[in-house]
Amino acid sequence: MWPISFKAKPLASNARAPQGLWQWLPSRCAICQDWPHPPVCEVCITHFAQPQNRCLLCALPWAHAGRPCPVCQNQAPPLDRCLAAVTYAWPWVDLIARFKFQQQAGWSHALATLMMSTPWAEDLLDQADLVLPMPLSAQRLALRGYNQSWELAKQLSPHKADVQMLLRTRDTPSQRQLPRHERLANLAGAFAVEPLRAAQLRGKRVVLVDDVMTTGASLHSAAQVLRQAGAAHISALVLARTE
Repeated sequence: MWPISFKAKPLASNARAPQGLWQWLPSRCAICQDWPHPPVCEVCITHFAQPQNRCLLCALPWAHAGRPCPVCQNQAPPLDRCLAAVTYAWPWVDLIARFKFQQQAGWSHALATLMMSTPWAEDLLDQADLVLPMPLSAQRLALRGYNQSWELAKQLSPHKADVQMLLRTRDTPSQRQLPRHERLANLAGAFAVEPLRAAQLRGKRVVLVDDVMTTGASLHSAAQVLRQAGAAHISALVLARTE
């Protein structure tokens, strides 16, 4: 119960809360609207985020958990492991859009907790040497004000998260309507490793963090760059996976 003397001063409509503030302020669940709860309550997580069997390498639904699906068996992607917390469907579509585009960076703690509850996610992070967020271009970072993947990575592994190792070298047109082969062409040369730190990747285990995985083109392009720099094992941990 909150002390009687506690008085929260409302934030201005254009203000951002201090880092970590939303972890202890009472709020409504963004899904069921119940109060007081974290941004996503335990009841909604239990109902809408049931663990699902997924392919070991692409995180698409697949009956045999922990094994590659037939597509990945025929053509293995550049990721050694890929984990997804939820399917990119309601209610997560709306929540992720608000998290990314409506200054809801404070939701990163609740969403990262959901990612941590994914089977094998804790082991993946414990074994990692580096946890790298998928980078945004300078233009998109300026437009949004923050990189949602970096906000998640800091919550997932604050001591291993590194926002300066993997760089976005150029802005690219929106990929939403592009098929996979056009996405890959669109991303050619879009990622690079920080030249002065490339040697630190040799022989290392890396986990890439992203909010949404659609075709995997962005994650695969980034993984190839990391592999060329000498990373020994590259995994991805994403909040939501499209089907």
